[in-house]
Amino acid sequence: MDIFLDHIAIAVKNLEESVKNFETLGLKFSDEREVVESQKVKTAFAPLDTHAHLELLEPTSEESTIAKFIEKKGEGIHHFCLRVKDVKKTQAELEAKGMKLIYDEPFIGAGNCLVNFIHPKSMNGCLVEISQKLED
Repeated sequence: MDIFLDHIAIAVKNLEESVKNFETLGLKFSDEREVVESQKVKTAFAPLDTHAHLELLEPTSEESTIAKFIEKKGEGIHHFCLRVKDVKKTQAELEAKGMKLIYDEPFIGAGNCLVNFIHPKSMNGCLVEISQKLED
């Protein structure tokens, strides 16, 4: 598999306050904010290097997975994402090796990417997203 780190996602209560906090480190966040309705989150991204980004995730509903994560564990690292060439092919390969994924089928996530998540029980307790950038 040809993969690289795409982003590290951090669950936050207040997106704009968190952007300012991380910008004190010298990061520069895009002015664009994207709401991913299917996941009930608002996102902000800052590049870390030529591939990787920091993604901040603010829940837009108390019913969102991120809101539940914050309620249970507090703010902090939620998952990391690996960019792959073909999410469906990668999912099939992982499932053939006994890995469990969260969703039966990939879906459109932030940044016009096809995504799915590998269950933490298959990844040493880490939630890992796999992502494929779709053509704009």
